[in-house]
Amino acid sequence: MKKSIARTAVGIAAIGIVAVSASACSSSKSSTKPVADLPSLSGSGQTTAVALDKGFTDALTSLKLAPGVVGTAQLTNGSLVFPITGGHVTYYKPGSVNPFVQGDIMHQGSGISLTAGTTKVELTNFDIDPGASKLYGDVSLNGAPVASHAYLFYLDGTTLQPLQTSGNQAILQGTKVEISDVAAPLLDKTFNTDAVKAGLLVGVAKITVNTK
Repeated sequence: MKKSIARTAVGIAAIGIVAVSASACSSSKSSTKPVADLPSLSGSGQTTAVALDKGFTDALTSLKLAPGVVGTAQLTNGSLVFPITGGHVTYYKPGSVNPFVQGDIMHQGSGISLTAGTTKVELTNFDIDPGASKLYGDVSLNGAPVASHAYLFYLDGTTLQPLQTSGNQAILQGTKVEISDVAAPLLDKTFNTDAVKAGLLVGVAKITVNTK
């Protein structure tokens, strides 16, 4: 049971968080009509889930890092799930606007932890900027703040699937969540290793938001 939790929870560091992204290009004004425009992300049932990659969880397990969830985050069927607490999203037809997913998706009060011996790192309050293809978050070490709104994960949206709808919900799925070049050296230094590399695949994100 403990091994199973370690393989799934480990999602991270990282993470993932996280999520919907198109490209790292800057936003531009456009008269193009969006496919979906959600000016206020509020209400229950909205989440960002990261289905953890086995290669990533195996790597963290080999480092003997004990993972955990923080606040309202959950571990379900191999995915880390973080409730969406606010923000906004606009989705355009791919190719009509660049980036075609724009907005801000906040996850206050949740996150993940990684522990080795007496060292515990918590990554919390994830904030996704889909237009910039980045996920930010707060970092603490043994309960003391280390960084605020730090760039933790790169969001590779080249594999993002077309927008799906189910009832009153819109679903964006397929973005790859990868360790950023800022988070990798921080984690290596903290846990005295060189095994965490920038670009390491954490998992694949699925964002579910309310359309009404």
